[in-house]
Amino acid sequence: MTRGIMWCVCVVAGMAFCGGAAAVEKEKTGDQSHESMIIKTPFGTDKSGREATLYSLVNKNGAVMKVTDYGCIIVTLKMPDREGTLGDIVLGYDKLADYIEETPYFGAVVGRYGNRIANGLFKLEGKTYELATNNDPGGIPCALHGGEAGYDKVIWDAEGIVADDRVGIKFHRISPDGEEGYPGNLDITMWYWLTDANELRIEYAATTDKATPLNLTHHGYFNLEGHDAGTILNHKMMIAADHITPVDKGLIPTGKLMPVENTPFDFRKATAIGKRVNEKNEQIEFGLGYDHNFVLSRWDGKLRLAARVEAPKSGRTMQVFTTEPAIQFYCGNFLDGSNIGKGDHAYEYRTGFCLETQHYPDSPNQSNFPSTILKPGETYSHVTEYRFGVE
Repeated sequence: MTRGIMWCVCVVAGMAFCGGAAAVEKEKTGDQSHESMIIKTPFGTDKSGREATLYSLVNKNGAVMKVTDYGCIIVTLKMPDREGTLGDIVLGYDKLADYIEETPYFGAVVGRYGNRIANGLFKLEGKTYELATNNDPGGIPCALHGGEAGYDKVIWDAEGIVADDRVGIKFHRISPDGEEGYPGNLDITMWYWLTDANELRIEYAATTDKATPLNLTHHGYFNLEGHDAGTILNHKMMIAADHITPVDKGLIPTGKLMPVENTPFDFRKATAIGKRVNEKNEQIEFGLGYDHNFVLSRWDGKLRLAARVEAPKSGRTMQVFTTEPAIQFYCGNFLDGSNIGKGDHAYEYRTGFCLETQHYPDSPNQSNFPSTILKPGETYSHVTEYRFGVE
């Protein structure tokens, strides 16, 4: 059973009533019983003057997620450590203005095409499409994450939902034909769920009236010790991938698959992120560390375990399940302290990591990669779950 939410709703023994914002900030979970709730507050205005909203969600365990309709950005995600103390484990800002001014996609949805497209060009049904080249690794231009004004830079329609075992936000927008150079009117719906099992579940669905490339993903930066806790190099990570798609110096896939065995990219067994990140290796040099697409083994389109991360100090764990064929692992190589985040904390080098579930980069130009072309009459569908726990 689900219900739309207009302002704030607490659900206790089947009764709904308004609750106070202070409830969102509880710092202990333990065995306490909490009220599922959604609290809606203003979050500033975008460049056009349109008002953004911040939705604060609390599940029955007391875990907290704060998400804004601007870019579908997850601003805060509080999960318990092994002592039951809540900590915010995602990098981000306190104010919308900071996301607008300068952000490396903290916590946002990216699209129409997440990751890179070589030279900002692709050919589809005999026509060449030209995109903005808003990124130039190695001095080589490419289109990145949907362009200069991708899905992370617009306000979406949003509706809060309380269900029996979860709270969530339903997002919707129509991306018009020609937006950022992409063909087709794309009708997109997404659901962000915070479940009572301490899972962040993201569901994507889309249809189009013209064939178009589509590769949506969530660009969260995680630090399981806490967003302000420093390095992520001591986190241990497993990625269920036998291969990566190696890249050239412009970070565009070569079209080949490279086995991870006997390379710094072998995370098939849990390994500290920092153990091999500075090894002498051409791919490491191109990415300035880890910034690569891992090809998930035995992909069949079903929800499968893609990665697992554990933080030794807090005991927090995160498992990533996805229906997608690949995952981009990025370890914060371009963070340099210039992004002043929540609580005036400066995010320094390699203090957050991303695990972006996706199709392969540059797939519209690589016929041997799984197709990312959505056609009229088809429905794009993608599910990713970030499951949190402790050990």
